[in-house]
Amino acid sequence: MAEQTLLGGGGTAPLAARMRPRNLDEVVGQEHLLRPGSPLRRLADNGAASAAGTSVILWGPPGCGKTTIAQALAASGKRRFVQLSAISAGVKDVRQVMDEALRERDFYGDQTVLFLDEIHRFTKAQQDALLPGVEQGWVTLVAATTENPSFSVISPLLSRSLLLTLRPLESADLEGLIDRAIEAPHGLDGEVAIAGDARDAIVRLASGDARRALTTLEAAAEGTRADDREEITAEDVEGASDQALLRYDQNGDEHYDVISAFIKSIRGSDPDAAVHYLARMIVAGEDPRFIARRLIVHAAEDIGMADPQALLIAEAAAGAVQLIGMPEGRIPLAQATIYLATAPKSNSAITAIEQAIADVKGGGIGRVPPHLRDAHYAGAKQLGHGKGYRYPHDDPHGVVPQQYLPDPLVEREYYRPTELGWEREISTRLERLRRITRSW
Repeated sequence: MAEQTLLGGGGTAPLAARMRPRNLDEVVGQEHLLRPGSPLRRLADNGAASAAGTSVILWGPPGCGKTTIAQALAASGKRRFVQLSAISAGVKDVRQVMDEALRERDFYGDQTVLFLDEIHRFTKAQQDALLPGVEQGWVTLVAATTENPSFSVISPLLSRSLLLTLRPLESADLEGLIDRAIEAPHGLDGEVAIAGDARDAIVRLASGDARRALTTLEAAAEGTRADDREEITAEDVEGASDQALLRYDQNGDEHYDVISAFIKSIRGSDPDAAVHYLARMIVAGEDPRFIARRLIVHAAEDIGMADPQALLIAEAAAGAVQLIGMPEGRIPLAQATIYLATAPKSNSAITAIEQAIADVKGGGIGRVPPHLRDAHYAGAKQLGHGKGYRYPHDDPHGVVPQQYLPDPLVEREYYRPTELGWEREISTRLERLRRITRSW
């Protein structure tokens, strides 16, 4: 359900909430979007009149300031701010917000900023429900996503919105944010100091995520105060974070970046890099079944006939993960990863099926040759079905000259084996087979 959000944080709120900027001038990083005269600045400075009909999609990794910018935009123009999360909201909630926004505009002249977090989780129908309010200017939509909007946001909504790409925060940005949080009255209010190596550790662990940096800082500060000390040390930071906090959002771009690097490392025959990305997924808590499925796809797509055993290895790893679970499942996953990375590569199978599908979709079909048609039903023989068919097992070599492809495709060769791995043997055999079967 939508809730009208109060800007700013109370003293009992988490540090990350208390330190949320109240206007665009307090936003850390994203200088490329916040320079004077930028679209965001104009939207914030010109008030509600310019806001109507101007919607924004903010695309960036977690913790880079998407929610912060949305709230700062609302605060800068004294606009009504409503927040929805695509995780829990539905079409009914969207329509309710639109009705309220229209009423507020018509009766009170108030402009509504609708902040929709994780818009990529909305279905097409749910995104369609946003269009009337955006087109008519009932709301200024500020949508946030960690996934590429070109694939996760419908075209009509994308074409009506300003797409802004946010970047992970730089180390200097995070250092400044940490220092500000320590000194600010609504932050830690100078109750503790921080050692240089401790600040460096927080920056390293945060990996460009402001929220993670502030959460780690707050936990470390609590440990420091509990020991009646006044300076946060690197040991305090280590205690606040029991393992390296990898920036890996299972529903965001980092998820796809890591799995992409994983597959490309296997395809590139680099087992060391492949095992590294496998470890990153395991430590981040990735679903091992997802990893296993990607290994199966890769075995068929990128290794294929060069080593048909690869598919069996990948399937066996998937079965083992299902049977024994984690953490032991990491071992068969690693074994399959190394096997696939060191196996010979061929994409001939996917190339063959893609070319065949392209022919079919392009109208290259043709009738099934009469001698190959089903002759088992009543009246089929009178239609000439099966007539002239040669049964290969009647030939001592098991291969006979015979037309198998339809007339328009009779010379087509979809499968082209490479000279890598097992396909070297297949290539020689296939040449002989085609010489016989196509000699009719």
